[in-house]
Amino acid sequence: MNRPRTRGVSYIEFALSLMVLVPLLLGTGVIGVNMIRTLQTVQLARDAGHMYARGVDFSQLGNQTILVNLGSSLGLSATAGQGTAVVILSEMTYVDDNTCAAAGAATAGVHNANCTNFGYWVFEQRVELGNSAIRTSNYGSPITSGPNGVTVDPTTGMISMSDYVKKSGARATFSGVNPYSNVNGTVQGLPSGQSLYLAEAGSTGFNMPPFVSNAVAYSFGFF
Repeated sequence: MNRPRTRGVSYIEFALSLMVLVPLLLGTGVIGVNMIRTLQTVQLARDAGHMYARGVDFSQLGNQTILVNLGSSLGLSATAGQGTAVVILSEMTYVDDNTCAAAGAATAGVHNANCTNFGYWVFEQRVELGNSAIRTSNYGSPITSGPNGVTVDPTTGMISMSDYVKKSGARATFSGVNPYSNVNGTVQGLPSGQSLYLAEAGSTGFNMPPFVSNAVAYSFGFF
């Protein structure tokens, strides 16, 4: 007797379940796509860092083309400010007494007041490829303005020894990570005068508000 009154209930139940299932399916798809892009970003930073630490000069167009090809799936472009990915390469060194002396900022082998960056990690080179508006470095950037600003060669990205020893604008920022230490005369980490190579990569993810907004994948590696 009541069967005619229940007709169509299953359609209503199915429609209500779709209100949950469809957003869940879309959210899962967005997260999956962004996971893939994150893995690609990690691989790009790793490949760029390996080559950079082995002496590949990414200030040259030919080498930049190789890196662009590696990052093509992320939208990496050789044109500054273009594309949907960025690669930031930094060569750094620790300023100790030997470095101060090499820059003429030491007296009898001991740093003097002219060695402004004694005890700091500083940038020797900075090369950026792609769209720098996507992601900035976690470890700072050379400051090129003001009285303490350094001069970064527009072609090679190199900073002179005089600048990175004597001007505070060359200092890098390590957020709780310092691969060099000198405690009571006991040195741990890289030998004096050695360079540390940092490769960072960032890329825009797939956005689908309200599930994911302003998605940016980031990866870095020290070499």
